[in-house]
Amino acid sequence: MTVNVVVVESPAKAKTLERYLGRDYTVLASYGHVRDLPAKDGSVRPDEDFATTYEAEPKARKHLAAIARALKGARNLYLATDPDREGEAISWHVVQDLTLRKALEGVEVKRVAFHEITRGAVRAAMAEPRDLDMDLVNAQQARRALDYLVGFTLSPVLWRKLPGSRSAGRVQSVALRLICHREAEIEAFKPREHWTVDAEFRTPAGAAFTARLTQLDGNKLGKFDLPDRDAADAAVAAIEARSFAIATVERKRTQRNPPPPFITSTLQQEAARKLGFAAKRTMMAAQRLYEGLSIGGEMTGLITYMRTDSVNLAREAVSACRQMIGSEFGKAYLPDAPRAYRSTAKNAQEAHEAIRPTAFDRRPRDVAPHLDADQRRLYELIWKRAVACQMASAVLDQTAVDIASPDERVGLRATGTVIAFDGYLKLYREGRDDAGESSQEGRELPPVATGDALARDAVEPKQRFTEPAPRYTEATLVKRLEELGIGRPSTYASILSVLQDRDYVQLVSKRFVPEDRGRLVTAFLESFFGRYVEYDFTARLEDKLDEISNGKLHWKEVLREFWTAFKAAVDDTETLRVAEVLTALDRVLGPHIFPEDDTGRDARACPTCADGRLSIRLGKRGPFIGCSNYPECVYTRPLGDGADDGPRIVGADPETGAAVSLRKGPYGHYLQLGEAAADGKPKRVSLPKGRAPDDVDLETALGLLALPREIGRHPETGNPIVAGIGRFGPYLRHGEAFVSLPRDDDVLSVGLNRAVALIAEARRGAPAALREVGPHPRDGKPVIVMKGRYGPYLRHDDINAPLPKSATAETIGMDAAVAQLDARGKPAKGRRKAGAKSKPAGKKSASPKKRSRTSATAPRE
Repeated sequence: MTVNVVVVESPAKAKTLERYLGRDYTVLASYGHVRDLPAKDGSVRPDEDFATTYEAEPKARKHLAAIARALKGARNLYLATDPDREGEAISWHVVQDLTLRKALEGVEVKRVAFHEITRGAVRAAMAEPRDLDMDLVNAQQARRALDYLVGFTLSPVLWRKLPGSRSAGRVQSVALRLICHREAEIEAFKPREHWTVDAEFRTPAGAAFTARLTQLDGNKLGKFDLPDRDAADAAVAAIEARSFAIATVERKRTQRNPPPPFITSTLQQEAARKLGFAAKRTMMAAQRLYEGLSIGGEMTGLITYMRTDSVNLAREAVSACRQMIGSEFGKAYLPDAPRAYRSTAKNAQEAHEAIRPTAFDRRPRDVAPHLDADQRRLYELIWKRAVACQMASAVLDQTAVDIASPDERVGLRATGTVIAFDGYLKLYREGRDDAGESSQEGRELPPVATGDALARDAVEPKQRFTEPAPRYTEATLVKRLEELGIGRPSTYASILSVLQDRDYVQLVSKRFVPEDRGRLVTAFLESFFGRYVEYDFTARLEDKLDEISNGKLHWKEVLREFWTAFKAAVDDTETLRVAEVLTALDRVLGPHIFPEDDTGRDARACPTCADGRLSIRLGKRGPFIGCSNYPECVYTRPLGDGADDGPRIVGADPETGAAVSLRKGPYGHYLQLGEAAADGKPKRVSLPKGRAPDDVDLETALGLLALPREIGRHPETGNPIVAGIGRFGPYLRHGEAFVSLPRDDDVLSVGLNRAVALIAEARRGAPAALREVGPHPRDGKPVIVMKGRYGPYLRHDDINAPLPKSATAETIGMDAAVAQLDARGKPAKGRRKAGAKSKPAGKKSASPKKRSRTSATAPRE
């Protein structure tokens, strides 16, 4: 009989805890969320003081039943879900469901929180249980209720007034607005020309260096003081007509301090910059590192809890880190006192430590053999950042040299920064969001002194243009959301995923580009629900959720205040006419859909009739472009299409000389080599989702047309691993197994190590072979007994068949197996080849049970 039952969220965490706690404890997993608001009207009822109805999720019912069975005769139930609002709410939902099942009679319920999964930390937490924190629970209830109310109230308005829209979400709509606004800024941006002039000089000792023109005609040069080639040429002439000498030399020593340890948002940003990981991919790898892996025969967590906004480190952790720094790098790299960091995040309090290794002496090279590729790279990033935050500052020597002509009418400046002591930079350098950020670090100027005469070599003018702010990457969008106070650590990954899953944005060259559907939704919301997509309003609402978690506000007060104004705004749209919607959309999106060009051509002129004007129209399937002279003129085109849909010649194939063209077909853009011939079709390949047509150059086009390509041979089997693009998107093939290539992997550049890791992950989720019966008598291909969800079954080539009732997996012979397979007669629908995922990514498969519209309207954010 079990005395103690422990409930965690994941089976991996359960497996680790079972080894730590011993035979007196039964550890079971809830497998994440167990109850939710049903996707139908009435789950949150404002008229009943925001009463809620929760239902157990179908996939969770069997897990809840297993927990209830385990509690029979038990004395204690320990709720050990994750240590944040969401984890606290999951524990509360478990208790609510078990109470309805009458499984808690005579059982004492306790809450424990593990900020790291190590033997010592688990035992310490179990020794200090507490009650459920209802403030945290209610903060999560309020967040979920708000998301539900927005989704189930606003989404139907979108469907009625803006056909073709998917849904709206409380936080996702604000993130979408950020992306759309940045795109509008880029489209409206007018580049401005300006010039710089650099000159090469040599010191009396013959050492060369470069300086930039900073003063002309005795005046300091501004950025746009050399606006064109003529001005630049005049500046070059002024330099070439003069001699130069060193006017001043300024030397300064500075320190650069290490960045703080990771919190959730900074981990996602740095993993995106350095590893190319999407936020979701980062959090999946971090979850496994936290929950525990087998190291040296013992299950142990490698990092602390990964959803946190605190930069604090435990005193014991700092001590262990400093000890490791002293032994690994020497005393010079150890500061006199431990470093303490203060969080800049609002109300940082949900988890009390930053993300760090659970043991600093567990170096990346020591654990690498036990981790997959993603886990290994992420652990190394976390370990280095956490160690670096306690290392000595880097010492930099900065030098600035001013150069002047004898008449002091022309001046130039050279700068350089040299690392005098690398400090924490020996181990870790923080990534940058944009490659355009310039730095003089590492550029060392030769020894010079005031008055030294210089020999001048080449003088080079360079044309430059101002550039707009770049599109958001995952890293910069998360950073911006955090700066605005929108969302919280556990929400960023889901926000970014929802925007892509609903085709509101696409990720092109790792930067977010809004789809027309996303821009339409944003324009509609800005026009008629402007308050609810304002950055400040959403941030203030997040602050109120934090106040609920701190016990300063009652959660239903926040819901009442929000709902009163929001319901009034929704009611105001009841009388909204289509003409008003079209006018608003046309006003906001006109510059995007009908852009001006240098030719002076009127982008709104109808190409079919003489005097028609093009504008946005609404149809049953959504918005489109139509002519004002309808019905006399029936010209229409899809919203996102320009007037010219003809092929674009990208270049010529260097081997055959055939033209490589980019074309648009009914299923999207594709590349074609040459033209159609009588003896067959030309070679074609679909443009992968995430590659913008405008960004396709000849090198990319030839690479895609050359697919499939062999990446290398699998180190275990020796068989080739091939990357290609199929009907359902990019894929990897190893033998007979196909694996979808994730959206943040590039089919042209994915390497062997990453490919092997993806194949291994697919194998873990594939059906296991129990026994090979032997070669089929007709074609020699193997007949295999497979382990299925509902019991063993037979597989031969692409045909699956159940075992006969008279046989078992161990006893079935070839004759009986062949008879079963022949009776089956045709390939079983829904089955997959061994090791394969369902379909390569790119297009969603049709589901026998399509989700209702309402099921997608209230996502967790």
